[in-house]
Formats: sequence, C-alpha cells, structure tokens
Amino acid sequence: MKRNLLIGLAVLVVIAGYFMMQQKPAPEAPKETPKQEAPAPKPAEAPKAEEKPAEAPKPAEAPKAEEKPADAPKPAEAPKPEEKPAEPAKTEEPKADAAPVKVGYLAALTGDWAAYGQTEEKTARLAVEQINAKGGVLGRPIELVVYDFRTRAEDAVNAVRRMIEEDKVVAIVGANGSGINIATAPVVNRLGVSQVGTVSTNPLVTVDEKGAVRPYSFRICFTDPYQGKLIAFFAAKELKKMNAAILYDVGNDYSQGLREFFMKSYGEYGGKVVADLGFRGGQDVDFRAQLTEIRDKAADVLVLPNMGKEMALIMKQARELGLNEIVFVGGDGYGEFMWEIAGEAMEGSYWINHVAPEDPAMQPFFAQYRERWNDECKEFVNGVLGYDSVYWVADAIARAGSDDPKAIRDALEATKDLKLHHATITMDPATHNPVDKDGVVLIAKGGKGQFFTKIKP
Repeated sequence: MKRNLLIGLAVLVVIAGYFMMQQKPAPEAPKETPKQEAPAPKPAEAPKAEEKPAEAPKPAEAPKAEEKPADAPKPAEAPKPEEKPAEPAKTEEPKADAAPVKVGYLAALTGDWAAYGQTEEKTARLAVEQINAKGGVLGRPIELVVYDFRTRAEDAVNAVRRMIEEDKVVAIVGANGSGINIATAPVVNRLGVSQVGTVSTNPLVTVDEKGAVRPYSFRICFTDPYQGKLIAFFAAKELKKMNAAILYDVGNDYSQGLREFFMKSYGEYGGKVVADLGFRGGQDVDFRAQLTEIRDKAADVLVLPNMGKEMALIMKQARELGLNEIVFVGGDGYGEFMWEIAGEAMEGSYWINHVAPEDPAMQPFFAQYRERWNDECKEFVNGVLGYDSVYWVADAIARAGSDDPKAIRDALEATKDLKLHHATITMDPATHNPVDKDGVVLIAKGGKGQFFTKIKP
C-alpha cells in the first residue's frame, strides 16, 4: 500500500509539475514584456516626432543647405555664380555705360539764319554718326539734342535752359551768332555747362565787360578784333583801297563789333572811313538812301560786317545804282544762298573767313557730307565749324574721362595743339579763344566762294 501510495504521489507530483510548467509565469513574462514593449511603439513613434522636423521644409532644407558645403563641387562652381552676377553686371554696366552722353546743339533751323543752322545740324549729325561708329566716347554713344532758336535770343535762352535742366546735356555746341551766345552766357555759366560758339566772333561771347573770362563759354572761331584786323589789312594792304564805307546792322552784336575793330585797324594801316552808316536787320530791305550817300562820298571799298540776306540785297541795289567800281569786302557772314538774291552782283566780292572749300584737308569732309545728305555743303563755313566743334567736345569728354560738365569744361580750356579737320587749335585760358589761326580770304566767283589767299597780319 505504501508502495502504491508513493507511486500515486509521484504520479501526482509529476502531473502537478506538468501543470505548473504549463502555467508558470515565465511564459507570461514574455507577454508582459511585449506589454512593456507596447510603450516601445511610443519610442517607435518618437522617430515620427523626429520625422516631423524632417518633414518641416525649413529644417529639411537646412540639412540640404549643409549638403551644399558637403558638395564641394558646387563651391567649385562658385566662380560660375560669381561669373553670372558678373555677366549681368557686365550686361547692366554696358547698359549703364551705354546710356548716351547727351550733347546739346543750338541752331537756327528756321528764320533768317535757317540756311546756316540747317547746315550746322546736318554736319553735327554727321560728326556724331562718325564718332559713334568708332565706339563713341567713354564707351558710350553720343546723343545730339538739337533745339531751334529761330534766330531769336529769347528762344535761345529758353532752349539752353531746357537742354541743361530737362535733357541733362553735358555740353552745348552753337550758336553761330555772337548776340545769341552773349544772351545765353549767363545761363550756361550759372548752370555750369560749357557752350561752344561756332561762328560767334564778338569778344563778349567768352569774356564779360570787364574782360574776365566766362568760365563755361568757348568758341572755335577767331574773334571780331582779329577778323576786323584781317579785313582792314586785306582792304588796305592787299587791295590798296584806302577810302572805305561801312554799312552795318545797328541791332546786331556781331555786326557792331566787327565794324568797331575794322575801323580801329584800318586807321592804323592808313585807311580812311568816309561813310559809316547803319540799318536794322530783319526790318530794312531798301538800302538805296545809304548807298547813294556812299556813292557821293567816293568810297572805293564797301565793308559789310553783317550776316545773311541784307548783304545780298545791299550788293544787288549797289550795282543797280551804278556803283560798279566799288569792291565789296565782308567777314564770315558770307553764305552761298546769297547768290540766289544778289546774282551777278556777288561776283568779285571778298570774304574773310575761317575755311575754304578747296582746302585739301577738307575734301574728305565734303565728300562725306555729299554722300550722307545727297547735297553739297553750301554754307560750308558754318558746316565745317559745327562739325569740328562736335569733334572738339568729344575729344574733351574723352580727355576728361568723365561726363561731368566741370571736368569737360576743364578739358576744353586745356586744349592744346588739337588737330581738327579745318585747323589745329590751342585755347587761351584767359579768353577761351583759339590762338594764331590763319584767316582765309574767299573770292565770290562763278557762283560760289572760292579760295583766294591766306592772310595773317
């Protein structure tokens, strides 16, 4: 029995052990452990929390930004980014550099001086086209800003003010009349932009009544004192005419100045003024009364220190009154259009001037003008001086290295031995006049002005 009891107990122990092993907490511990790992998904979700920064564009791009330094090639390409800004900069700088340099031009395109002004505008445009074709100035094109002053001083003053204040020109060429430049001088000198007179010969164009130089007023032509001396020298010493009559425009600065300086020099050469008579330009067209007095005074030379159609009318009426022996001598107011009015009365008259059409150095200019405008440069004095004035201003801008009007003024004043087309010029800083220019004498012959001689007293 005991034995059977022991066997039964052993079986019970075995059975109990079996059930205990089936239900021991160890197997459930793993179940608890997964349950403890159940929070582990939360750490597993933590990456989601970390992914949020990764999903946020800015943090996500921040690493990319860090990747750029990591991509050493892109810094290696950094020069290209630099080149790209440099290229736009170069593109924009030329745009900035390509902005035109504005130069004003004051011309009488209408009115009594229209023939002069229209020619000057054409030659100025020709000069600008040629300069721009060679690269312009300072790497920039010149833009010509032209205003018509209609032969009126008040229009010229308004035009100059607009050029400077509205158009922002850096220099002005023109006008071709002393009275016009004298009227505009206060404006250009107050506003600080240089003005170059083309055929403006009165001394007051560039100096004031006290003789002080006007800082921003210049001229390319010689002056009335010099021109008056040339006329007097030619009449007395070359033509041997010692009894002169003068018929001048009392309302014109150029005419009055030229008359005054002729009279002074003519007396020094032994000549005598037998008649000194005036008229009003733009108003008077009948000069028979003055010409009758000149005939009665036995003048052998009639000096015409004027401009335009009045001179042509005077010569025509003089011949009609029988003054066939008197010789006409004038200054640089000569114009080819005068032939249309005076006709044969022009023949044999003499004109002291700045240039001659036959000058070999000027032949390329006349050919270029003919090709560009399909016409002859009839008012060649104005044409040539306007043309060379533009070249002179362009040279001054280049030497200044700037489009600053003050620097351009300084360069104009410092001009020395500048070879232009019609002459080599040097500025006198004390007067802003060119020094030592030869005078050219033209003779009216065969329907045009022709070279006669050069003079220098």
